[in-house]
Amino acid sequence: MRPCEGIRKGSVPRASHEQSEQSREDRSRRGMKYKNLKNIKTRGNRMATLLIKNIGTLQTPIGSCAHKGRQQGENRKLHQAAILAEDGIIKAITADGTLPCSEDDADTVIDAEDNLVTPGLVDGHTHMVFGGYRQNEIPLKLKGAGYLDILRAGGGINDTVQKTRAASFEALYAKTEGFLDEMLELGVTTCEAKSGYGIDLETEVKLLEVLKALDQNHPMDVVSTFMPAHVVLADWKGREDAFIQLCIDEMMPYVKEHELAEFIDIFTEDSVFDAAQSRRYLEAARDLGFGLKIHADEIKAIGGSVLAGELGATSAEHLIVIDDAGMASMARGGTIAMCLPATSFYLGATFAPARRMIDEFEIPVAMASDFNPGSCPSLNLQFVMNLGYLKYRMTPEEILTAVTINPACGIGRGETVGTLEAGKQADLVIWNAPNMEMLCYRFGSNMALATIKKGILV
Repeated sequence: MRPCEGIRKGSVPRASHEQSEQSREDRSRRGMKYKNLKNIKTRGNRMATLLIKNIGTLQTPIGSCAHKGRQQGENRKLHQAAILAEDGIIKAITADGTLPCSEDDADTVIDAEDNLVTPGLVDGHTHMVFGGYRQNEIPLKLKGAGYLDILRAGGGINDTVQKTRAASFEALYAKTEGFLDEMLELGVTTCEAKSGYGIDLETEVKLLEVLKALDQNHPMDVVSTFMPAHVVLADWKGREDAFIQLCIDEMMPYVKEHELAEFIDIFTEDSVFDAAQSRRYLEAARDLGFGLKIHADEIKAIGGSVLAGELGATSAEHLIVIDDAGMASMARGGTIAMCLPATSFYLGATFAPARRMIDEFEIPVAMASDFNPGSCPSLNLQFVMNLGYLKYRMTPEEILTAVTINPACGIGRGETVGTLEAGKQADLVIWNAPNMEMLCYRFGSNMALATIKKGILV
């Protein structure tokens, strides 16, 4: 298999880049008008020094490591707080009405109007680069067809693979850029995105190049995960071991050499890849220097979560039907549980035992959207927070940790994002809410008043 010919390496056409720059300006103007923050004062076009004042409550986890057990529910809460950022980095945080600098010394002053401020949200699990959609599967679902039923019939991921292979780099870039814009408006400032809708090297590289270009050109920080082992296509049925070997011999080295992804993932599930195949695949990836992720225990518990813990995977994803052995293994291995409640909601499935993970096994719990065209066509992380409250029975403090510092650590960004502390990126959200309880309580509305990325209102 030859490397991709004609694929743009880390770049986009000039017109697309210019459009991206223009969309940022449009986004900022729309935000200032639509979000209705009354008092934003900016000197010229500079936002090098940003002061946010009159923060009713500033709520944030603390530190750069994943929080587990009792610590998952520990947040710092400051009242009548203020934040000073310079060149995209938090310089100081004050409370009790004290300002860290004079308003005259700031390029931009934002009045938070006594609202809640939290770190920017981190979505640690998405499949956002894909061709087409799969709304045609809804009638099948209504007739009782399950995920694996649709997959075995040639639908599901198989359908998306064909449409993604046919889509151009430019079309995928524009489509995914729109998703990132929407996520910013919902308060997400950092996200992970997986390949996995190509299955061959050429298309997988195309998807990773789209993500690399967007990470360079879009305000969102995008962390890429390589996932060629996402489905067993018809021409590989009965030859799954050979496909795993192809991934090891050809795909992984190419992606690593060209620095297209930081992590690698595999779908360990009935009718996809078994635990032994997954072990061989992940051990090879680890030897090449990839961080490890694994889709585990979504439909059947076939050893994926146990394997995640044994290999010290950074995170294990889904975990809907995880058993005690899997949870014990993940706890020993320090693996983060990346739970995806919106997928359970959409599939009508049970929900991962997040409460037991926190209380009994002290596993760090993160929550993510799992945005994809089939099993979760939603990128709204606020809705995921609502489900964490209603279905996982997590507290508002645990939920905030689960959508900030824990997923940040799950994608290797805990040192730079996920909390509001001096020295970290000035990624934050001003919410139309007095406290986290309101965010967990309200659903169906965008509660983000303003999203700030690296000290800039986006």
